[in-house]
Order: sequence, then structure tokens, then C-alpha cells
Amino acid sequence: MSSIARILLAKGAKVSGSDLKETKILEELRRLGTDIYLGHAPSNIKGASLVVYSSAVGLDNPEIVEAKESQIPVIKRAQMLAQLMQEKKVVTVTGAHGKTTTASLISHLLLEAGFSPTVAVGGILRNLNSNAYLGEGDFFVAEADESDGSFLYYHPDYSVITNLDYEHLDYYQSFTNLLEAFRKFLDNTKDGGCLFCCGDDTNLKQIVDDYKKRYLLYGLSEDNYIYPRDIEFNGLSSSFACFYEHKLVDRFTLSLGGRHNIVNVLAVIGLGLELGIDLGKIKKAVSTFKGARRRLEIKLDTDGLLVIDDYAHHPTEIRATLAALKNLNRKRTVAVFQPHRYTRTKLLLDEFGKCFSDVDTLIITDIYPAGEKPIENITAYSIVDCVRNNGGTQVSYLPKENLVEYLLKTTRPGDLLVTLGAGDITEISDELAQNFIGKNKI
Repeated sequence: MSSIARILLAKGAKVSGSDLKETKILEELRRLGTDIYLGHAPSNIKGASLVVYSSAVGLDNPEIVEAKESQIPVIKRAQMLAQLMQEKKVVTVTGAHGKTTTASLISHLLLEAGFSPTVAVGGILRNLNSNAYLGEGDFFVAEADESDGSFLYYHPDYSVITNLDYEHLDYYQSFTNLLEAFRKFLDNTKDGGCLFCCGDDTNLKQIVDDYKKRYLLYGLSEDNYIYPRDIEFNGLSSSFACFYEHKLVDRFTLSLGGRHNIVNVLAVIGLGLELGIDLGKIKKAVSTFKGARRRLEIKLDTDGLLVIDDYAHHPTEIRATLAALKNLNRKRTVAVFQPHRYTRTKLLLDEFGKCFSDVDTLIITDIYPAGEKPIENITAYSIVDCVRNNGGTQVSYLPKENLVEYLLKTTRPGDLLVTLGAGDITEISDELAQNFIGKNKI
């Protein structure tokens, strides 16, 4: 939503909005000229000619109810984004995991190559220090949210699908329905464009088998069109030789850790080659990409302690993040996980019990509801019990308000402390970093 607001502001529109709590993003939008209200109320939309709402907002929201009663048009976020894309060459990135990193790197590549794209992604692109950019060129790069099916509003020229997973089944009701939505999305890619799919994902590979338009498969397996060899890790950076149809393209270096990020980068290299971008520019963009905030983001790095914050909130993402962090070879890994949504916790409870094997000490805090109502017998303790049943990881529960005090007392030199989750757990990593520096603990 904030990326749309930024683009509209840059276009000269009058923008207002509301949210439930104060954040840094709201502070920045105010600075840019947005009228911001805390809390939702009918009076917030006074004078508006259009109301745009996110998938986190229900139709019983008082502002939506007021807009409909006042005959003010109401549209979804994706519909607004689709309007902004008109008359542009559109690049979309969708999939269960890796959307923000992949879309951010594509944006960085096109900016570095002089395309001056318009950008709307789901995280803060650290090279831009923003999640949006109003460019003067023909391209529009957007992260396509599949969580509520609204990505079907887009008709991209080039699309990337990172992977499929058991995610957002509260909306789709079944994995079969989710697959059908992605089949429809495939067909939305325009003739003359190109679809990029991760061929390591068996479900994704299956639905592209009968796809009639141009597509390229990328991934770690050499069965793909684009794949890596000779992967080397150096902490949270890596390098690899990239092959295209079994021919060496070149060796690439990136400041991103983990095999999952190498897979994300392969999609970007493929797009760059498809667009005819100079290889030297592609290599430079990959090597100078700083990543997106809350994706393996280092909050504090001293001689004694490393604090990292990551958006991982699905078991697949958690495994990938922790596998990347293992390359750091720290004495002890302490993870603090904030589950996101009651429905996700219920649907994936068994998987949450199995995905923390690379952690020495795990702390689970309360579920971040993201607007959902509680589900009976689904709490943070549900995950604690599942982790204990799988053994090997020391796990406990702590309420969020007690985390900082506890971690300040128990963290030791040589520790890696990682906060995980899509909610407001990032505030804990910020507060910890400030306290460790302020108290000269390390």
C-alpha cells in the first residue's frame, strides 16, 4: 500500500490513508505529504474520490462501508496497481517465497542498466531506501501478491514465479485451487513476452508443462535452462558460475547468503539476458545489490555479537534462512520467532515443529494476528509443544514485552541472535541493537 501511495504522490495526487499503529513507513509518508490517520473511521475518507484497500482489510471496515454508502468507488490494491501499470512494459514477480528479494533485484538491475523503471515492491529496497520509484522509462516492476487471488488483475510482459507452497490456503481452501489460480496467471503473460519459473519446484514445473508461450526454467538442477555450478559461500555472500543451456555465461558474485538467494538471482540473470542487457551491467547489478530490509538484515555486528532480522514466517522460509546463517559458524544460534496469523499456524503446525533444527535456543512469542481473530487452542504454546516433540532444540515461550530484558541478560559473546517473523518482531531486533550499544554490553 505504501509503495502505491509513494507513486501516486510522485504523480502529484492528493493521498491520505489510515493504519492501526504508528510505524516508520507512516512517518516517511507524512514527510512526503500524506495525511495519515491512526485507526479506521468513516471521517477518514472525507473528500476522497477513490478508496483503495489492502487484502488485510475486510469489507466491514468502517471506511469501506462509508465509501460504499457515499458512492465513492472502492477498489483493491491490485486493481490500483494495475491502473498504474497501464501503457508500461510490466515485469511481475509472484510465488510463495522470494518475491521481494527477486523483484527488488530486478528493479536494481533495470535502474543500473539505465531503463529508469517505475517500481512497486513489498519491502524496502536498500539501494533505493524505498519500496517505490517513479521512473521515466517504459518498464514497471511490481511484486504480485497471490494471497487473495488479486494477482490475476495483472497482464505482465515478463513474469517470474519463484515457487509454490502450502500457503494462503485460508483463502484458496485447497492446494488444487491455488494451482488453478497460478495456471490462470500463466496465461495472463502477454504474447511476445517471457515467463520465468523455478524448475526445481515440481508443482510449478507440472503446471508449465503444457504452457504454449515462451518460458524459461531456472534453478539449482542442471535440468533447467539456467543453473549454477561451483557454488561458494563466504558468510552472507556467495559466488557461482552461471550456465545457460549448458553454456557458461560468467561467474557472478552477490552479497546475499543462502542457496535460496542464488535461485532468486538466477531468475534475474535470465531476465537480464532476455532483455539484451549488457553482461557487464548484469554482473555489476548482482554484485552491488544490497538486498531488501528484513531479509537477512544485519542489525548489529560487533566483536562479540551478531543480531540479524529476517521476514521468514513460513516453515520453508525459516529453513532457508537458518541454513544460510549456518554458514556464519557462530558458537550458538538463538532464534526468536513471532508466528504470523492464527490460520497459518494451524495449517502448518507440524511443519513449524520441524523447521528449527539449525537453532540451539529457540524462543516463541505470541502470534501476530494480522487482523485475524484467535482460533481456539492455537497459540504460541502450540508451536512450543511441536518443537519439543521433535527434540534437539531448546525451546521456550516468552511474551513480547519480556523479550528484550531476557535477551540482554542471557546473550553471550559469540552468539548469533536472529529475529524471525512477518509481524512487528523487527522492533525487538532494533531495541536489542540499541541496548547492546548503549550499555556497551559487548
